[in-house]
Amino acid sequence: MSRTLTRRATVVVAVTAAVALGATACGGTTKNSSKDSGGGAKATASADPNAATKKGLTVAFLPKQVNNPYFTIADGGGKQALDALGSSYKEVGTSSGTDTAGQVSYVNTLTQQQVDAIAVSAQDPGALCTSLNQARKNGIKVVTYDSDTKPECRDLFVSQASSEDLGRTEVQLLAEQIGYKGEIAILSAAQTATNQNTWIDFMKDELKDPKYKDVKLVKVAYGNDDAQQSFQQTQGLLQQYPNLKGIISPTTVGIKAAAQYLAGSKYKGKVKLTGLGTPNDMRAYVKNGTVDAFELWDPAKLGSLASYAAVALASGQISGAEGQSFKAGDMGSYTIGKDGVVVLGKPTVFTKDNIDQFKF
Repeated sequence: MSRTLTRRATVVVAVTAAVALGATACGGTTKNSSKDSGGGAKATASADPNAATKKGLTVAFLPKQVNNPYFTIADGGGKQALDALGSSYKEVGTSSGTDTAGQVSYVNTLTQQQVDAIAVSAQDPGALCTSLNQARKNGIKVVTYDSDTKPECRDLFVSQASSEDLGRTEVQLLAEQIGYKGEIAILSAAQTATNQNTWIDFMKDELKDPKYKDVKLVKVAYGNDDAQQSFQQTQGLLQQYPNLKGIISPTTVGIKAAAQYLAGSKYKGKVKLTGLGTPNDMRAYVKNGTVDAFELWDPAKLGSLASYAAVALASGQISGAEGQSFKAGDMGSYTIGKDGVVVLGKPTVFTKDNIDQFKF
């Protein structure tokens, strides 16, 4: 990794840590009142940070897509945390990353089952709101992780990292690899994916900087977090734009599929690829020269933090108000930021120099 890349990664670490830890914890009892703009239960509650952690709770994970390796790791981290806390874990969900009706149906079922909390990665920011607010009216705590709903539809959002940092650094990573010149494309997941769209907005804003005057974003393609569709979209991008110099894929399914295509094509090493991927998925492509650098957070820790947040909410230790804090086991204490957002921490840039240090 170049010195410039190292410096940029360090900036991401510093900024993200500042976001996560910048607010101060509140002592005593805190009240949180927010607008009921979503037609659901108002987020008005009291919290006692000294309340005992409840045991025997049931926390249900509803990932954006089951059997997706990323969510297998993330939800596995959630289960480990719940095991340590003395509560029960269950996972439900659809096999498609774009089945919003399926996610709604699962929320309704979990409400009927009277689980204590739901941790959901939303396929769409608004589609789940009615069902999630109905769950909240029934006393169920709602934590979003990885991909958020509208703020009024949940109690907390556990964010992977600063959305702005993720969007901007992916552009920075790719621009450095292509020498700040040439056509680039983005291979995203679903068109409705909240997290993807937020990151892409920051990517587009980053590209407005004069230093990218010779970099042109030609297309945003969507592979719907499906390996075959993402593979085909990569092929299509290269056929449509024969002068393409680089691809950003901010999705673990997409970046792996794109790497698979590039590795077996004449574009290997010529068209640069970066984005968000797991070391286990991308190791071979980094070592064979298909990919120079990509980034990600630890998905197991993301799931774990979602579990700790859900249990803290269900135990009455927090209500979701800005400034409140809760403990997350060995990961330490986390503070709730604006709009009920908790930031996991710093992303890591992976290259051939460090990728073997990571086993997820």
